[in-house]
Amino acid sequence: MPLSHLSPAPLWQHFQILCDIPRPSKQEAALIAAIISWSKRHNLHTKQDSVGNLIIRKPASPGMEQSVPIVLQSHLDMVSQKTNGSTHDFSKDAIRPVIEGDWVKAMGTTLGADNGIGVAAILAVLGDPDLIHGPIEALLTVDEEAGMSGAAGLAKGELQGQILLNLDTEEEGELYVGCAGGVDVNARFTLQLEAPPEKQLAFNIGVSGLQGGHSGIEIHKPLANGNQILARLLACALEDGIKIARISGGTLRNAICRDAQATILIPSIEATFILKKLKQLSDAIACEFSGFEPHLSIDIEEADMPEKVWGDAFSKCVIDSLLACPHGVRRMSDQFDLVVETSNNLATIRQTEETLVISCLPRSLMNSARDAQVAAIRSVFELAGAHVETMNAYPGWAPIKESPIMSFMQNVHEACFGKKAKVQVIHAGLECGILGAIYPHWQMISFGPMIRGAHSPDERVSIASVQVFWTYLLASLSALAKVKTL
Repeated sequence: MPLSHLSPAPLWQHFQILCDIPRPSKQEAALIAAIISWSKRHNLHTKQDSVGNLIIRKPASPGMEQSVPIVLQSHLDMVSQKTNGSTHDFSKDAIRPVIEGDWVKAMGTTLGADNGIGVAAILAVLGDPDLIHGPIEALLTVDEEAGMSGAAGLAKGELQGQILLNLDTEEEGELYVGCAGGVDVNARFTLQLEAPPEKQLAFNIGVSGLQGGHSGIEIHKPLANGNQILARLLACALEDGIKIARISGGTLRNAICRDAQATILIPSIEATFILKKLKQLSDAIACEFSGFEPHLSIDIEEADMPEKVWGDAFSKCVIDSLLACPHGVRRMSDQFDLVVETSNNLATIRQTEETLVISCLPRSLMNSARDAQVAAIRSVFELAGAHVETMNAYPGWAPIKESPIMSFMQNVHEACFGKKAKVQVIHAGLECGILGAIYPHWQMISFGPMIRGAHSPDERVSIASVQVFWTYLLASLSALAKVKTL
């Protein structure tokens, strides 16, 4: 069934267009051009700022010109993750959504409901001449998933709104008033290579089939990390004199590693013993994660002989640092139930001809705790001989439980659904932290529909929840149109 048959139809029609136009981070140009063309057809004032963000203005409904001005905000880009068997090219291929019961998901890839549903909702609001609302500015940012450079590059004075409604969270019935900040940490090793010894057999070790997921929202779950599993296997084999030629793992800083690989050399005379030992450890690891990672696969296959291998001392330093690097939850919040305060994602491993780069994304609701996590990561890799750099730091959104916009949105929620929403913070990097620093006078709130498996090929969004989200968004805009200030 086409998405356009779902309700609310205007939202789903826009989301189908978002699926049809490729929009990975830093490649949003085609989508931006399509939205500008659409805006012109609807006589909406549209501006693209110096870093690529779109700002679209819609005048207030007649008689509502003096209402409090609203900014609706979402990001245009999506995370690009696919299953091992998928041949999808995110730079040119359309996302293929499918409907399974109450869920919309994609065939073999991320769906892009994060944050495409928010963008689609904003476009549906902008395109409907019959909705009741005050002055609206839509802020559609670029590059959120790869560093938030769009939000960071927004200039002061571009927007006149007073209330920001961010549509980038993923739990129905929750209002978000705070988020984690984060920073990229990259540890760079200079490879120490030598010629491979004689009488060796080459093998590839592959870790695959893991669920992966959002490195903020899902970091508390018992998800396996492919980089950690690979490090355990290599540490076991190093005890028996194997050589490492190449390792790699993960694809994105904000996705939990699903796959990792290594090429190793095993002394011919020890091959049977070492392979048996690796098989025993593989079985033990699979048993450890059997309850949550039933599709974990660890495969060891013969490979071509590499031209160079790592030196023994270098191998031990790198693998020891991977084993010691923190991954997962460091501390839970003291203020919000079941919310992670501080975490780290051991995200990617990249090897070139001369270097090995290990990348992490630590997050925290508190900048001081984030910096402490960075210091721990830095210490691990510097002790192993790496050069460590940090980049793309972004602030958290400090939680404010009591505010005029919070009380207002709670009243709207209760009027719509007979109960107040849950007030929450999110252990992910919403753009509110950055935007609030640029526009400190804004009152901000974030909400969205139920999305599961974000940043993984299992990403899906609840159809019923999208309808609830849409109903709440329209009710909020209508209610805000009746007030001049909060």
